[in-house]
Amino acid sequence: MNGSTGASTADRLLTPGEVAALFRVDPKTVTRWAAAGRLGSIRTPGGHRRFRKSEIKALLEGDTVAEEIAADDRLHNSPKI
Repeated sequence: MNGSTGASTADRLLTPGEVAALFRVDPKTVTRWAAAGRLGSIRTPGGHRRFRKSEIKALLEGDTVAEEIAADDRLHNSPKI
């Protein structure tokens, strides 16, 4: 048996939908953030994006970078009157 269960949990890969739920945004927003380089992502052999849980957790727990990203996205995607 492997005793490093903590590392595997921290490095679990999340789908765009799972990340979106954590940030309370649409999954397409998460994909745009990754395409713009705002979030690090990994591509599966099938071409799907996955995100390291440890990186997402650090963003959520860290400074206001995650809040700034979400606010910036809401600003640029708000309906025009």
